[in-house]
Amino acid sequence: MNQAEGLDRMMKERSNDPQTPGGGRRRTRVIAVTGGKGGVGKSCVAVNLGLSLAMAGRDTLLLDADLGLANVDVLLGLSPKCNIANLLAGDCRVEDLVLTAAHGLKVVPATSGMRRMVDMSRAEYAAVIRAFDDYPEPPEYLIVDTAAGISDSVSLFSVAADDVLVVVCDEPASLTDAYALIKVLARENGVQRFRVVANMAYNPGHGRQLFEKLERVTTRFLNVNLQFCGVVPHDDHLRRAVRRQMGVVDAWPGSPSALAFKKLAMAADNWEESPEALGRIGFFAERRMRRGEQAA
Repeated sequence: MNQAEGLDRMMKERSNDPQTPGGGRRRTRVIAVTGGKGGVGKSCVAVNLGLSLAMAGRDTLLLDADLGLANVDVLLGLSPKCNIANLLAGDCRVEDLVLTAAHGLKVVPATSGMRRMVDMSRAEYAAVIRAFDDYPEPPEYLIVDTAAGISDSVSLFSVAADDVLVVVCDEPASLTDAYALIKVLARENGVQRFRVVANMAYNPGHGRQLFEKLERVTTRFLNVNLQFCGVVPHDDHLRRAVRRQMGVVDAWPGSPSALAFKKLAMAADNWEESPEALGRIGFFAERRMRRGEQAA
């Protein structure tokens, strides 16, 4: 049995054990995967995290929230017939958009090459978030692959999530842009907790050093909490998987990057619960409110 099979077995045992923090069906945990700078591998992290959770038996939905330059469907070899543009036009519902990828991962595709989607208003972004209140069977996990940069869409989708996972790599612009994103989310939107993963690192120590560089500057200038969530190593298998339009956890489950993604999924499955989404607008907000009223 290789290491990948061992991780799969461990995650499935945790999923089936009602005594563990991951046991039983929970309310939807929303994780926004972001990074500030394009090219840090953010979408690959979102795709492989989603696939790893699905492989472990978690009901997982992946939303491509890069609404004007979508690529999740391409990375997974999917052919959508409609997308979020159709949702905004009132031509369909969220569940009508859902495609099924490998291991039962559900995907909500966006669109690519439409300036109209890039120039959406904050109200339109909020409408996309609120549309998930009508989703018939909320998943255990919603992974939101945000756009690059610090636009309104990135801010709104991040604030509407339970967890903001910031992806960094060994480029000066990656760290400066990640800091700029964290600054905007903290000072203008009240986000205080961030989780960080180092992507394309040469070794675990290298990844830890990237995190510590970012942590030093945020500790000095911002009142935020950064948590280190691990390292995805530089791995040619990941590039080859992208060419095959597959997740590396599916194409090469025993590769170094695939093992790292599965460890990240195990960690995410054990993250402490967040009381609510951070902003007034949140994914599945009405369902959470009703649940809270029932509990009271």
